[in-house]
Amino acid sequence: MSDPVPITVYRRHPCELCTEAIETIESVADSAEVPVDIETVDVDSDPDLREKYGDRVPVVLVDGDTQFEVFVDESVLVGALRDASQST
Repeated sequence: MSDPVPITVYRRHPCELCTEAIETIESVADSAEVPVDIETVDVDSDPDLREKYGDRVPVVLVDGDTQFEVFVDESVLVGALRDASQST
């Protein structure tokens, strides 16, 4: 089995879109049978992050590359997860 694909979600609390993004990532990863390791980062915990991301959260990085802002596209995510899992 391949190593989990690292996913970073820049978010804030509370954030319904952020919660939905994480649920979508987990669901798509399960369906695609690609293991993921999801790390969440609260942008409000760091002034630099808050300035960088502002209201554009969630921002989702797949294997270090920014893939999504605000909404996660399931079909794009499947491809990104498969590509990342094959390169590890």
